[in-house]
Amino acid sequence: MSDKGFVGYEYQEVAVKNGMTSVYADGYENFGWKLENSDMALGKPDSVVMRFKRDRKIRNKPELTRLQRQFDAIVSEIVSLESSKRLKASIAAFTVGILGTAFMAGSVFAITSGLLLPCIILAVPAFIGWIVPYFLYRSIEKKKTASVTPLIDSKYDELYTVCERANGLLDQAG
Repeated sequence: MSDKGFVGYEYQEVAVKNGMTSVYADGYENFGWKLENSDMALGKPDSVVMRFKRDRKIRNKPELTRLQRQFDAIVSEIVSLESSKRLKASIAAFTVGILGTAFMAGSVFAITSGLLLPCIILAVPAFIGWIVPYFLYRSIEKKKTASVTPLIDSKYDELYTVCERANGLLDQAG
């Protein structure tokens, strides 16, 4: 027979973006959680469901829970900042592409009406509107990345501070 007593566990499932799985796996360890497994999230191809467990009778549980909420909020901010890099660039590129398509529609209507000169005049901005979005996207994304990267880095520093405090509470409990 084993001398090991009964251990009751509590369980938690967390849906996370693919790029943040290692952050959660490493971070949640500092709150007493152990990663059980992870699966692809149904209906969300860019997400993973991670399943954790920890001892129900862990010490400093209220403070660890508070710090864990803080951790989750910071990770959410990091994910938002990461997606903001592409959002403005995508909107600008789509808008220019749609305008190019509108000019092309005008060009097609002009040629079907037998108006060659307006067709050519409208086709030029149409093709420009189809070529420029790629370069526009790259330019805006690069500028946004440069402005957001320091914010993301400071959020990661904040995240590590929270994990350090939680780990300190776990060390006190042990």
